[in-house]
Amino acid sequence: MNPSPKSAYVLVVEDEPKLSRLLADYLTAAGFETACLADGLAVVSEVRRRLPDLILLDLMLPGRDGLDICRELRAFSDVPIVMVTARVEEIDRLLGLELGADDYICKPYSPREVVARVKAILRRSQRHGALPADAGLTIDEEGYQASWQGRRLELTPAEFRLLRTLASMPGRVFSRDQLLDHLYADHRVVTDRTVDSHIKNLRRKLEQAAPQQELIRSVYGVGYKLEL
Repeated sequence: MNPSPKSAYVLVVEDEPKLSRLLADYLTAAGFETACLADGLAVVSEVRRRLPDLILLDLMLPGRDGLDICRELRAFSDVPIVMVTARVEEIDRLLGLELGADDYICKPYSPREVVARVKAILRRSQRHGALPADAGLTIDEEGYQASWQGRRLELTPAEFRLLRTLASMPGRVFSRDQLLDHLYADHRVVTDRTVDSHIKNLRRKLEQAAPQQELIRSVYGVGYKLEL
């Protein structure tokens, strides 16, 4: 069985009307809810208004380039992004993925292939991104807030990003380098000791909310993991 949850909402950002309608038709037929945008300037505000489960993002858009849009989206959201473009040069592909895209599809493409990629990425994000219902930890992506058993955690943006990354895969050990990649929205250059400092502060705040539990554990010589 090919899972395609009907509740999954895919935002198609494409300025070619025929392609946009074609993708939307195939996704709708596969059981997804869809919406289409053609103006690059409208994407970020629309995502803030209603966060999709996945974005199909064309790179060549009127008003604003898709790479710039991806960069801004990654400053506040980990929503899966599939870049769709006519650019085939390797540098564009690498740049897109380094900015945080989850996949990259070059035109011309098969709409069936796009649907298959969407399903695969959503399966991965649902498998790794969802916290257990009884975890006690709640992550509010849109509000940039976190709470433990209903008690709000007063976190800095960097601490929130660290917690969000660790909570994306509870039990997995993240290296300092991996955590650094998610620490600052502007990708500033910092040392791995910066991660240790933020982890120390994050632990202190979690301990205040859950004094009997060690939620963030150190794995010597490797990094950190979240245990729920």
